Amino acid sequence: MQTKLPILLLFLFVFGIATGQKKSELFAQIETLKLEKQDLEQELAKSKREISSSTAAAEALKTENTSLRDANATLLQNLTSFSELSKKSSDNVNKTLQALEQKEKHLRGINQMISNNDSTAIVLLTKIKQTLGENANADFSEGDVVLSSGLSTLFGPEGSVELTEEGNTWLAKVSKIINANPDRKTEVVGLNITGEFATTYNQANAVTKRLADSLGVAADKLTTSVKDGNFKEGIQIKLRPDYEGFYGKVKESVKVAQ
Repeated sequence: MQTKLPILLLFLFVFGIATGQKKSELFAQIETLKLEKQDLEQELAKSKREISSSTAAAEALKTENTSLRDANATLLQNLTSFSELSKKSSDNVNKTLQALEQKEKHLRGINQMISNNDSTAIVLLTKIKQTLGENANADFSEGDVVLSSGLSTLFGPEGSVELTEEGNTWLAKVSKIINANPDRKTEVVGLNITGEFATTYNQANAVTKRLADSLGVAADKLTTSVKDGNFKEGIQIKLRPDYEGFYGKVKESVKVAQ
C-alpha cells in the first residue's frame, strides 16, 4: 500500500501537468481563432463594402446606359426627322427652281412677243415712209405706229368736216398701209386744243367713214375717239397691235407654264 501511493501521486502530478499544457494550448488556439475570426469579419465587411460600391456603380452604369440608349434613340429619331425634312426642303427647292424656270421661260416668251412687235413696227415704219414719202409724219409710240395729219390739210377751212382732195389722197395711201397689216387694229383719234370736241369728233368720224366706205378698210378694224391734244391738234391714225390676241397668247403661255 505504501509503495502504490507514491506512484499514484506521481501519476496525478504528471496528469495535472499534461492537463495544464493542453488547456494552455487550447486557450492559445482559441485566441488564434478569435484573431482569425476578426480578420475574416474585417475581410467580410470590406467585401460587403466593395460589393455595395460595385452594385452602386453598376446601377449608375445601368442608369447611364439607359440614358445613353434614350439619347441615341432620340438622336436617331432627330436624324431621321432631319433627313426627311432635308429631303422635303430639297424637293421644295427643286419645285421652286422648276417654277422659277417656267416663269423665266414664260417671261422670255412675253419679252420675245414684245420684241417681235417692236421689230414689226420698225419694219412697218420703213414701209410707211416708202409709201408716204420720207417726210411722212409717222412715229412709233407705246407699241403703236402713229400717222398724223393737220386739220387744214385734211379739211381745209377751220371747222369743216369735208375732206380736201389732198386729204383724200393721203387717206388712200394710208388705207393701203392699213389693209397690208390686217393683224393691227386702227384707231382714228381727233386731237383738240379748244375744248370743242364735237367738231373734232365729227372730223375724226369723217376720216373713219372714208376709210371704211370708200377705201376698203374693214369696219370692225376701225374705232374713233377724240381727246385733248395738249397743244396739238389734228388727226392721228394709230395702227395698234392685236392686244387681245397678244394677251390670249400670254394667258396660254401661263397655262403651259403652270
